Amino acid sequence: MRRAIRMVMLLATLAAGAVPGPADAQTREVVVLTSFPKELFEAYKAAFEAKTPGVKVVVKQQQTNAAVTYLRETRNRPEADIFWVSAVDAFQTLKGDGLLEKVTPGKDLLARIPPRIGSFPLHDPDGYYLGFAVSGYGLMWNTRYLALHKLPAPREWTDLADPRYHGHLIISAPSRSGTTHLTVEVILQAYGWDKGWALLTQMGGNMGSITERSFGVPEAVISGQYGIGVVIDFFGLSAIASGHPVDFAYPALTSVVPASVAVVKGGPNPANARAFVEFLLSDEGQLRLFSPEIGRLPVVPALYDRAPKGYPNPFAMKLGRVAFDDKLSSARRNVVNALFDQVITFRHAELKAAWGAIHAAEAQVARARAAGKNVDAAAGQVADARRLASAVPLDGKRAADKDTSEAFKGKAEVKSRMETEWDTFARSNYLKARELADAAATRAR
Repeated sequence: MRRAIRMVMLLATLAAGAVPGPADAQTREVVVLTSFPKELFEAYKAAFEAKTPGVKVVVKQQQTNAAVTYLRETRNRPEADIFWVSAVDAFQTLKGDGLLEKVTPGKDLLARIPPRIGSFPLHDPDGYYLGFAVSGYGLMWNTRYLALHKLPAPREWTDLADPRYHGHLIISAPSRSGTTHLTVEVILQAYGWDKGWALLTQMGGNMGSITERSFGVPEAVISGQYGIGVVIDFFGLSAIASGHPVDFAYPALTSVVPASVAVVKGGPNPANARAFVEFLLSDEGQLRLFSPEIGRLPVVPALYDRAPKGYPNPFAMKLGRVAFDDKLSSARRNVVNALFDQVITFRHAELKAAWGAIHAAEAQVARARAAGKNVDAAAGQVADARRLASAVPLDGKRAADKDTSEAFKGKAEVKSRMETEWDTFARSNYLKARELADAAATRAR
């Protein structure tokens, strides 16, 4: 009888152990939401799974802005554990929305990482996101393409306004790429709102194409479809390391900011999420950034002694002369993206035609003046054309205004009305600019 009772108790215990409890329900996977390219996340997926047997990394690849929207839409029942992108202002936005969990990796991991790079914090001071790599923004070019077209290598953002580059440049839309959004913000913060947008519209007028994804830019430069691309540094570094005929430069006025990682609040696998973050910050995770297919910059300065020969060390280089304001960038993120789309992306054909006409008119005026002709009236028309083609229908104060920002988060009617006004403004200005430039060229003949 006693034996039978013991058997029943044993079976009951085994049965109870077979039913997963709350602590066991989250031990099999970690769901990572990222905008990073496959070459990067596949390398980390394989390495983490090998280091953590039994845990599967499930990757959901989304563009940064779409990923932010996804986390907002699923906040009541989160499906992702990790948010992992380059755009630091996206983390600031999600932190403000209360969608991130505080993460506190071991002190020995954080002790190896300085608190700042230049003037920029590597980690959120409140612990809601951590920098795992450093990124800078710059210019990548195909050396063979430039030689073929007899073009100089660009070094500064302002170089991209040079008429010689008309049709040879490529960029992605900031509304579709978090890294391009940060590049646009770097330019706006470096030169100020008005001068920054004037430069962006001139650069836009020289663009041969505006792609939907940031990956399309390095692909077009490597293939020789276009000569020069506006990219985040790792696209250039990985292409160089892979032997492609390209080069890369950081402009003097750029910013070096962390690419970060965060744990999603209420995610289904919090323990595995914390383990994933700690792996990224470990020596093994950091050294993987030096791989040719990844080409990123670790946040641990001591590891650069083990970097490939010639690899840039942002902690030793004088980079980041722009004191990037992530709070400002976050406050006007949606507004800047929408404005860029309305005045550049969606009106690219008209903008490119206007600047093509302006460049042609300026060349004609210069030739006429060199021949001794009085071309003051034609020069005045060209100046007016430049002013029209460089203007945007929104000032910097209103762009960062809370009401404007809120309208682009949810007030569809207000957002639609403003975008329609911006589109009308751009279309009208570019048409007038082209007409003035054409008239100036005719007058100068």
